[in-house]
Amino acid sequence: MSRRASSNRWYATQSRDPFVKRREAAGYRSRAAFKLKELIERDRLCRPGQVVLDLGASPGGWSQVVGPLVGPAGLVVAVDILPMPPIAHVNFICGDALDDSTEVAIKHLLGERLADLVLSDMAPNLSGIRASDEARSLALAEQALSVARNFLRLRGTLLMKLFQYAGTDAFVRTLSLHFERVARRKPEASRRQSNEFYVVATGFRL
Repeated sequence: MSRRASSNRWYATQSRDPFVKRREAAGYRSRAAFKLKELIERDRLCRPGQVVLDLGASPGGWSQVVGPLVGPAGLVVAVDILPMPPIAHVNFICGDALDDSTEVAIKHLLGERLADLVLSDMAPNLSGIRASDEARSLALAEQALSVARNFLRLRGTLLMKLFQYAGTDAFVRTLSLHFERVARRKPEASRRQSNEFYVVATGFRL
């Protein structure tokens, strides 16, 4: 498929997507906000006063959702290697979550608190080479788990995006070693043809 044909197909898909129109009407920065809203409502993931760590946050759609939910008594720390325009009451750190400097910045913002909820909507730039895409996807998943183990409180929750590859099921089983309950979710806003899904891991344990 030519680049022009691929671009035309993408625009056609976007024009038919009801969540794109809803995103524009609601003022969200990404349609992924509706995925998070559904998951939060289904699994009761976010409450006033909570501390939320949002990984891969840019352009900010998920932070826009959780900010009002945790309210002024809560705290949202968003992290991404890409810049993100400011969002009211959201603390943004531009950097790799595994870098020492970023870890120090997260600890500074959290103070004496730990996260109640760690979010990860991180996804690799796809190359079309399956083995490479799988390796990149799982590397990001491992990174999200590593950050969660550093900053999540006991019995806290990790919500992360995964892609179904050969090694994905093994990673999900690894999550079960660190959480009491691990459930797969496919929000309505996830396109049917996509191999993405979400995991809600609750009851963090060391």
